[in-house]
Amino acid sequence: MENELTRKYRSFLKDSIRKDIDFSKTDQHRGIAPPPIEKPYLKDARRIDLPPYDQFQELGKCDLKSAIGNRESHRAYSAEPMAIEELSFLLWATQGIRQKLDPGHALRTVPSAGCRHALETYLCVLNIGGLDQGIYRYLPLEHQLLFEFTEENLKGKIVRGVLGQPYPGEAAVTFVWTAIPYRMEWRYGIAAHKVIAIDAGHVCQNLYLACEAIGAGTCAIAAYDQEEMDRLIRIDGQDETTIYLASVGKKR
Repeated sequence: MENELTRKYRSFLKDSIRKDIDFSKTDQHRGIAPPPIEKPYLKDARRIDLPPYDQFQELGKCDLKSAIGNRESHRAYSAEPMAIEELSFLLWATQGIRQKLDPGHALRTVPSAGCRHALETYLCVLNIGGLDQGIYRYLPLEHQLLFEFTEENLKGKIVRGVLGQPYPGEAAVTFVWTAIPYRMEWRYGIAAHKVIAIDAGHVCQNLYLACEAIGAGTCAIAAYDQEEMDRLIRIDGQDETTIYLASVGKKR
């Protein structure tokens, strides 16, 4: 039975190259407008301006070769808070927008299949200078943080959401990437889900390299309780669902 299940789920790796997929039936080819670049928010919601891009040159002098060569996962963090300038840089490096093309497309700092960028970035903030603890969402178009809500015992709940792994509870911030599948399905139909997973890898690799550039540490997290994490950041788990996490903090 185990081998049968393995074979069954391996088909996921081949879904985007099947010859029988009819892309003429996708919503894009039917003339339906693309979904928006970022998830909408209430206009009177609390938003925090992030430091502008021109400050990034002061954050570190690590060259790309060194960043790639030294990249590794860090699960131990110091109690020193991260600066909001550092967080701003990491958000720009992982989902920042370089050019808006139209209401449904934008060029970002990471590649995405068909320029669809199906991911949203939530932050479980525990130790960022100038920010209250809580759940935030990155608004790439505005380069702002959207304050979502506070949560009692947030440290304990993020640890529980990652199946008891302790280091997100010691991190300054944990990035929680969600997928809004329809953004990719609009163009690729049933072939969308493989490339969403590929896109998440692009984003997390940029986070690793950007952390090296500023002397911070990060650790990607793929082992988590799906329902717990969706519930923690208050998403429905259907039209939007958690897909990947990474804890970030100052290296101990």
